[in-house]
Order: sequence, then structure tokens, then C-alpha cells
Amino acid sequence: MKNLLFVLLLIGIMSCNKQNKKLNYPMAKKVDTVDTYFGTKVADPYRWLEDDNSKETGDWVKAENKVTNDYLAQIPYRDVINKRLKELWNYPKLSTPFKKGDKYFYFKNDGLQNQSVLYIQDDLDSEANVLLDPNILSDDGTVALSGLDFSKDGKYLAYSIARSGSDWNEIFVRDIKTGKDLKDHLKWVKFSGISFFKNGFYYSRYDETKEGSELTKSNLFQKVYYHKIGDDQSKDKLIYEDKKHPKRMFGASVSENEKFLFLYESEAGDGNSLYYKDLTKYNSKFIKLADGFDYEYGVIDDIDNKLLVKTNFEAPRYKLICIDLKTKKIKDFIPENENVLRSCSLVGGKIVLSYMKDAHSKVEVYNTDGVFDYEFKLPGLGTTGGISGKKDENIGFYVFTSFTTPSVVYKYDFTTKKSEIYSKPVVNFNPDDFVTEQVFFESKDGTKVPMFIFHKKGIKLDSNNPTIVYGYGGFNISLTPYFSPRRIFWIENGGVFAVVNLRGGGEYGKDWHEQGTKLNKQNVFDDCIAATEYLIEKKYTSPEKLALKGGSNGGLLVGAVINQRPDLYKAVIPEVGVMDMLRYHKFTIGWAWASDYGTSDDSVQFNNLIKYSPLHNIKENVEYPAVMVTTADHDDRVVPAHSFKYMATLQEKYKGNNPVLIRIETKAGHGGGMPTSKQIDEYTDIWSFLFYNLGMKPE
Repeated sequence: MKNLLFVLLLIGIMSCNKQNKKLNYPMAKKVDTVDTYFGTKVADPYRWLEDDNSKETGDWVKAENKVTNDYLAQIPYRDVINKRLKELWNYPKLSTPFKKGDKYFYFKNDGLQNQSVLYIQDDLDSEANVLLDPNILSDDGTVALSGLDFSKDGKYLAYSIARSGSDWNEIFVRDIKTGKDLKDHLKWVKFSGISFFKNGFYYSRYDETKEGSELTKSNLFQKVYYHKIGDDQSKDKLIYEDKKHPKRMFGASVSENEKFLFLYESEAGDGNSLYYKDLTKYNSKFIKLADGFDYEYGVIDDIDNKLLVKTNFEAPRYKLICIDLKTKKIKDFIPENENVLRSCSLVGGKIVLSYMKDAHSKVEVYNTDGVFDYEFKLPGLGTTGGISGKKDENIGFYVFTSFTTPSVVYKYDFTTKKSEIYSKPVVNFNPDDFVTEQVFFESKDGTKVPMFIFHKKGIKLDSNNPTIVYGYGGFNISLTPYFSPRRIFWIENGGVFAVVNLRGGGEYGKDWHEQGTKLNKQNVFDDCIAATEYLIEKKYTSPEKLALKGGSNGGLLVGAVINQRPDLYKAVIPEVGVMDMLRYHKFTIGWAWASDYGTSDDSVQFNNLIKYSPLHNIKENVEYPAVMVTTADHDDRVVPAHSFKYMATLQEKYKGNNPVLIRIETKAGHGGGMPTSKQIDEYTDIWSFLFYNLGMKPE
């Protein structure tokens, strides 16, 4: 019987491979659009696809989705994949409890809820009640909670929501006692926190955008406002703006004791200027504490008019400094060490620092005078954000997760220095069946690069294991171990998953980041290629069994690497990728990425970008791997035009037998807040595509 099923499956795979040759892609018209960059003419024949509101673009999207859906429908085990993903996803997910006023709050998802629910309880042992359930804000779960803050007296909750995955937010205010929303409704909020002060809060917004251009127009002239509870938004007080620099962004945050307002000013990149304002004095002005955008400054807390600040100024791996607001003197408080400082909290009468060592977590505890006390032992090789809690209470909480271990919430007593499990999920698989290892390989220029590899225990290194290489390599973002049920599905079916800590990320601080930016961007692609070659050399896998996957800047990675080395992979998934490196900065917030990429407005940067831009380096007469691009109609961070133009070009130039498809999700954005149901559907399609093209079958 098993043999018969295998034969039927094999016939299905052979049938699909034959269908790959018969795919009829939509005919995308070409226009005579040509741009000249410093004497170089560059054609852009699919420029019309940048207009996401046009009927022509809409018709093309429908036609492309039909081809993709018809292709995926031929795969015989999609239902099997979908069912198992639901089983793996269906376990309770809890956040750490946090205290505001005299109440405790936490988030919980019962398993398959589209969005996590905010609960409130009187104390840690009392019954919890629902305070805010985003699942009832829309019928399809596409409204997500994107931010919140509580008034200091515990009366109000201000929360922001995002619709259909867009970066645009709306803010509402809820009376915590009654559980009902007030009339407050703020719009045109984007890239903003919420920070309460007295009977209102600070937030950042843009001017109202013309209807129809909300998802593509460049975001300029952000401003900081103060909203008083109960007022119409038109009455909000303008706190800060910069009329001379349209690309400046501003975030406002109030100190815990409500004495100071901190203003963070940024442009393209990670660095920021830092200002403060004394809220105890009427009409006080902002005073600048740190200038320029080369370094980061983040206030941790105010201790008797002395600010504890995390910075990478003269410390590529970050340190803590102390700024005396009376004398304006600055001194090192906890110096930089060999590990990257990721976060800091004051809790339990201690200073808790969460470090990153070779892309996994390490926690150290210091006394309030900055003297080291002890190293905090973690359960294993994984990730934690450090310990949260009140600085004058001895109980804190932390979450620990790894590639094969779902998030476990621990309660920690600073008096006894002991941890106990507060919440541990029950999952539908055995974590002990899997193993994670960390290896280091040499890139093209000799740089040692780390990579996590996780898989079933006891696999054979016979070059025959289906393997996914996953990377990002940009914007100082670090890929540390975290749990994902979708990845468990891959490895429980015999797959190997490799996460590469490429240059351009933040795994080793500012220097590591800068080695993968602008004119050094090729290092990122070289690292990825070297990681793939390592896996082949060590006989984990072979090109016929290899896939490459990445999202956003990682989608750019996939597009660039398969243009340079299409022979290394059998199938690839570029997700919401930055594919047009010559025009990325002309849409929404794209201009802010210039610190990593440079722009085509500069001749030197143009000559660099044109060499690797995925859209502009697609070649004819090359055997590309099977490609399935994913994007979404409400992605206003990396606009879908990137993926549209890339796919139209690839389908035009590629004449081989592998499928080159695009999956365009509706009522979704860049990925944040996507409802669970859509995530499961998306990964049903992604795994189906990869299993099919790598010759796999679900067990």
C-alpha cells in the first residue's frame, strides 16, 4: 500500500514538472520609459506597474495570481501541509506579564486566534479578564494591534491599530475601568510610539495624504503632537517639527517619573540626535544632548537628574554612559566589552544587561553603581530580551526561546536569584527530536561568519538533505534563535534549516553592520554564497536539494544572489523584496534606507547599485531556479511594485522549464500583524512550492 502511494505521488510530481514547461504567463505590456543616470541609459519598460491603483495593474495582478493558484492547485499534498501547520501552530502563546499602575497585563493567543488578546488582572494569581481583543475589530482578522501605552494613574489605555498590514496607524483611547473606548480617534499616524504625560500623550504623525496615494507617496515632514484625552485631533498641540529637513523623523518619550520629555531625531540610518525638555518647568525649551546621525543614543532611565543612556559612540558594540543634566558632563558608566549590548533594564534594584555573543543571548546583572554583580544563567543556546519588571520590586520576568523551543516565560526573584517556569506551552511535537549547532565558515575575503543549522537528530551527511538557507544582512538587524512552528514543519519532514548571520546585520556591532552596506554590499552576497558552498562541501545538501529564502532586505539578497549564482539553488522564495535599487527611495519610507544602500542620485552609488540590483541584472539564456515571489497589496514599506516589475522582467527573459511565479496576498502588508489564518495559508503555499520543486513529500 505504501509503495502504491509513493508511485501515485511520484506520478503527481512528474505531472507537475511537465506542467512547468506549459505555464503561460500573462503578457505584460512594455513602455518606452528610459532614465539617464550620469550618462548611462537604463530602460524601465514596466514602470506602469508602479501605479497600484490602475486597472491595468489590477488586471495583471489577477492574471498572475490565477497562474500561481492554478500551479499550486496541482500539488497533491497541500491539504496535508495545511492540516499539519494548523496542528503545529495551535498552542497557547503568552507574553511576559507587565505591571502598570496597580494592575498586571499580558498578551495571550489561544493557538489559532488571528491576533493576540490583551488581558488584565489584579495580581499574578487572580482571574484575568479581556481588556482588548483585536479579533473583534474586523471579520477577517486583518486589523492588528501595533502599539500601546498606559496613563501613569492606570485610568487609560491608548492603543494603535494597523489595517491590512499597512504602516499607517490609527490611535484610540480605552477607559480601563469600563473597558470601553472614548471618542478619541487619531489618524495619519506612522512610525510612532505613544507616550503618556498627565491627561494625554505624545505621538508622531504626517500630514493627511491625498486619497489613492497613501500606499506609495513618499513620507515627508513628520511632526510630534500632544493629544489631550477627550479632544478632537484637530486640537492637538504641535510639539516639534522641522520645516527645513523633510526627511527627518521624530519620536517622543516621557521619563518614568514624568520629569522629562526626550526627543529622538533621525534621518536615514540608525543614528539619532537626542534632545530633552524639562516638563516640570512651564514653557521650557528642548535642549540638545547629542548631535548628528552617526551614532545611537537611547535613554534607559533618569536617576536623580542623571540619564543612563545606551550608545555606540566610541563603542561599536554599545555601552552605557551617564549624562549629568546639571553639569552636562558625560562619563562611561558600564564600558563596552567583547559582546554586543542589546538592551538594558532597571529591575529588582539592579541593572540588567542583555548581550549578544555570537548571535545568541547572554545576560549580566550589575549593581546600580555600575559594578558587575553576576552573570545570569540562561536555559541554553537561544534568545532573551532580558528581564522586565519594576526597579523597586524584586520580581521580574523573562522569555527564553530557541529555534526548536517555543517561548517559555520565567519568573525571576532577585532576592533568591532563582528562576521558575511561569508559563510553558504544550506543543504538538517533541523538541528533543531536533538539534541546533552553530558553525563558522570563511567568506570570500576570509571573514569568519557564523551560521546556525538545525535539523532532526541523526541525519546523514550524504548530500541528500533538502536544505533552506535563510538570511537578511542589513540595517543592523540580528538574526538570533527564535521559535517558529512553520520551520518545525520543514525540519520534522527531514529538512535542514540554516540561518546565516551575514554582514550588514548587527551580530557584531557597528563595524559588522557597515561591512555590509553601500559600497560593501557585495560582502553580504558573498557571505550567503559562501554559506551555501559550506553546506554543500560538508555534505549537508547539494544544489538539487537547496533553497534560498529571505524577506524585505532578505528578498533583495535572494534576487541578487540567484542572478550571480543561479547554479547553487533548485528553488528560491524572495519575500516582499527590495528589487529595484535605482528607484526604491522614491516610495513611502524608502529614502530612509539610503544609509545602507546609497541612492542612484549619486554617481558612485549608482555605479554600485546597478551592479547588483535584482531587477536590472536578470539575464537571458540562464537556467534560473524555481522562483516564487511573495508580496502584498497593502505593503507600504517595500511597495509591491518592486516585486511586480521584477517578476514581469523574469517571466519575459527566462525561457527555461522551472516555474517563475508571484503570489500576491490581499489585505496584507509587509508582514507585521498578518492574521494567523493568512500566515498558515501563505506557508501552505510556500512549503508546497518548495516540497514540489525539491522532490519532497510530507511525512
